[in-house]
Amino acid sequence: MAETKKLFIKTYGCQMNVYDSERMAEALGADGYTETKDMSDADMILLNTCHIREKAAEKVYSELGRLRPLKEVNPDLKIGVAGCVAQAEGEEIMRRQPLVDLVVGPQTYHRLPDLMAKVNAGQPALDTDFPEEDKFEHLPKRVLPNRGPTAFLTVQEGCDKFCAFCVVPYTRGAEVSRPAERIMKEAKNLVTRGVREITLLGQNVNAYHGHAGGLAGLIDDLAAIDGLERIRFTTSHPNDMDDALIEAHGTQPKLMPYLHLPVQSGSDRILKAMNRKHTADRYIKLIARIREARPDLLLSGDFIVGFPGETDQDFEDTMALVRDVHYGQAYSFKYSPRPGTPAAEKENVPDDVATDRLHRLQALLTQQQRETQDSMVGRIVDVLFEKKGRIDGQLIGKSGYLHAVHAEAPDSDIGQIRKVKITNAVTNSLAGELV
Repeated sequence: MAETKKLFIKTYGCQMNVYDSERMAEALGADGYTETKDMSDADMILLNTCHIREKAAEKVYSELGRLRPLKEVNPDLKIGVAGCVAQAEGEEIMRRQPLVDLVVGPQTYHRLPDLMAKVNAGQPALDTDFPEEDKFEHLPKRVLPNRGPTAFLTVQEGCDKFCAFCVVPYTRGAEVSRPAERIMKEAKNLVTRGVREITLLGQNVNAYHGHAGGLAGLIDDLAAIDGLERIRFTTSHPNDMDDALIEAHGTQPKLMPYLHLPVQSGSDRILKAMNRKHTADRYIKLIARIREARPDLLLSGDFIVGFPGETDQDFEDTMALVRDVHYGQAYSFKYSPRPGTPAAEKENVPDDVATDRLHRLQALLTQQQRETQDSMVGRIVDVLFEKKGRIDGQLIGKSGYLHAVHAEAPDSDIGQIRKVKITNAVTNSLAGELV
């Protein structure tokens, strides 16, 4: 019997990369690999990279440098780089790091077994194409053991918006939607394996057009699957929130009351420079419509401060928008240029000014998040328990609002939705007791 080969995957970045890592593990499973949590025990190490954060490529090169001793101890160790940095820097990675055996972009990882055949034959393998075929149809069918109660499911990839700061159109390609029937098959398979909640993923998920009814139509079809109790989606663009999707937040009980809808800035002048193609007022009115459909909606967003040309007044416009909207959760970043994007050619705001603005914005967002957390105390919420907590007899799960909740509960409640009364709130989680 052949010895099992062991695979270690390190995943960076977004939920879509988490999903991609799962699918790459399945593709390599067909080639005889099983996953290990111990990097030093691996026969292959795969870095699934993200290009969104600052100096992403250099961080990958640093990580590869740290892998050199493992390669020296085990010359047969295979090292691969996947994801968006691989797409953007494929040939450069091969040139700068000869220890890398394989580079594969996010649209071609279904070809991993064929690429590994080249690697095993002593040839370096590089594939960063944007193929016409549907990669998901070439991946192994997901007939696998039972898994946790939540799962990601990619329904859309790529982006046609070309925001001035973003590399996604260049690393993930144009917007592509998976056919609804294929998504339904995968969702049903996940439910048979114990999944109760599915998060639909896309770089611009609400631009999904693989169903005649758009994303709202897909959500309705998924909601009819027996055993699937919760549906979420991320990440959305304000320009693609159509009437049907807004209405779904009020009429589809399985669609959770949580929405991540990035705005990036509250200044119309900066939004135009970012090529966002919406105004602050249009965004605020859109939020009002969604909250009219679902009054208890918890809103999350993204913000970039210090974008080239941002003035004090532009920043104050962002602060005013945040106060107007009130976010239950948000992510904020100081602008950093991405090579190849239009904004990278413009003069940056002084670093100390951008840093000060970021601290002021984060203080306001943290205050709003804490107010939202505190408002949950005394409420009874439905919690899907996912795993054991650190304290014996405690389970951890998520509320419909995506709050982490921990409570004393039997292990048999893992994978079940239980009513919990919230008794305490801290910065990043809630405590409660079963009702």
